[in-house]
Amino acid sequence: MKLVPVGVSARHIHLSREHIDILFGAGYQLKNMKDLSQPGQYAAEETVAVIGAKGKFDKVRILGPERPKTQLEISKTDSFALGVAAPVRESGKTEGTPGIKIVGPAGEVVTEDGVIVAARHIHFHTSDAEKWGIKDKQLLSVKVKSERPVIFEDVIARVSDSFALDMHIDTDEANAAAVKNGDQAEVLL
Repeated sequence: MKLVPVGVSARHIHLSREHIDILFGAGYQLKNMKDLSQPGQYAAEETVAVIGAKGKFDKVRILGPERPKTQLEISKTDSFALGVAAPVRESGKTEGTPGIKIVGPAGEVVTEDGVIVAARHIHFHTSDAEKWGIKDKQLLSVKVKSERPVIFEDVIARVSDSFALDMHIDTDEANAAAVKNGDQAEVLL
């Protein structure tokens, strides 16, 4: 049985250096509040507000370290509340996506794009992927056992020497399947 831990991703934002400078002040350094499942990734102490056509979320957690491009990851439910038609996309694939207004303590910025509903995926260390015969970008079926069992289709395999084994789903998907951080899912292939 090929079991992977489940990580539930609540709404969060990745910021570019340029946007950190605008939102927090020139040269500002994010503070690590808590390490995440992926090596070198962390939840920052800092938060920002995001404002869409219909609504606003205060205290959206920033995930570090800084990225080359700003990206807001939300659920479909969040997209309705904000009034932003965020498509389901793989992280980093932001071309043609909507933008958002971001407000920090030192300033604000309106992005041209970067708002997505992150496609469900599993991070595989290269050795795990090789052991299970899984290739980067392969689409997988994954079964979650719970009081509301679900088989997730089209789960993207992301393979790298810098990843740790972890399945990422958003809060809508986790609630539908009645799963929480640390629960196990079975890769069916």
